[in-house]
This record gives sequence, C-alpha cells and structure tokens, in this order.
Amino acid sequence: MAESESLSRDEVAHVAKLALLDLTDEEIDLFTVQLSGVIDTAREMNALDLDGVQPTHHPLGLVNVMRADELRPSIDRDEVLAQAPAVEDDRFKVPPALGEA
Repeated sequence: MAESESLSRDEVAHVAKLALLDLTDEEIDLFTVQLSGVIDTAREMNALDLDGVQPTHHPLGLVNVMRADELRPSIDRDEVLAQAPAVEDDRFKVPPALGEA
C-alpha cells in the first residue's frame, strides 16, 4: 500500500477472511473507514520529527509517595514471644499449613 493510499474495502475483506471473521457488507464498509483512520494516524505519527526528544514512560513525573525506610525502636522480641500460644527456636510455632507432620 502506498503512503497516500487509503485502505481498500477489498483489503479489509481479505484480512477478515484470514482472521476467519464473517463480516457483513455494512461491517466491511464501517471497518474500512475506521481502519483507514487508524492507519492515517499512524502515518502522521511516523512523519513527526522526534530527533532530540527523550522517550517517556509516563506522561507525568512520578514521585515516590512512600516514606523512607527508617530504623525505629520496636516491641521487644522476647516480650512478644512470651505472649504466643506456642514458641519453637525463638519463633512462633504454628500448625502445618497442609496437614503435614
């Protein structure tokens, strides 16, 4: 297809056949117009001079909204383990998850 050429009705019908789509004549006409518009837009975008334009991954500058990790005092480990129903090797002892012994 040449640069200035629009997508033809026959090309849309051919692609629909390859995709095993059973389109009506009205659908082929509609998709011919819609797909031609998409292709024309892609051509316009390809014609843009983007030399020196840095690629962006997001249109807005993203800022981390999470606070920085800072080491702070916490609850005493021995105090917490003393309140647990079962302890083994300085850790909480829990029943097997899958019934395994």
